[in-house]
Amino acid sequence: MRTPTLVKTGLATAATAASGAVATDPGSEWYRSLDKPAWQPPPAAFPAVWTPLYALIAFAGARVLDRTAGPQRARFARAYAVDLALNAGWTALFFRARSPRSALVEIVALNAANVGLLRQAWRADRLAGASLLPYVAWTGFATALNASLAARNPAR
Repeated sequence: MRTPTLVKTGLATAATAASGAVATDPGSEWYRSLDKPAWQPPPAAFPAVWTPLYALIAFAGARVLDRTAGPQRARFARAYAVDLALNAGWTALFFRARSPRSALVEIVALNAANVGLLRQAWRADRLAGASLLPYVAWTGFATALNASLAARNPAR
């Protein structure tokens, strides 16, 4: 893996993380008033989980980009960009638009993008693919949590 590629994927994931951090407001009155399931992690758990996940996403992206060329590389780069955009979009829909239902629709699209990204990464480099598995698992959990919040708070 070349350092310039890792710097680029690192900056892209850092921008995604920053946009999510700016949009997230677990201390807001709206968020605190939501009926949440007992199995929801505390707010402090989310940055503790997302920080290593973003590092793994950057690592996997750099490995795949450096191990592919031509149309395969271009396909992966597009999928990577779409995935990061969807990742950032969820936070804006959930916390800024205050729409758990819209966020649920969006996170389902993110899950599909994640699986596609994982498949492409796995074909190009097994370590890169394996590095994306925790991300896919976490967004699966986040989808279940989002679905629960949308169901428990239908008027929101």
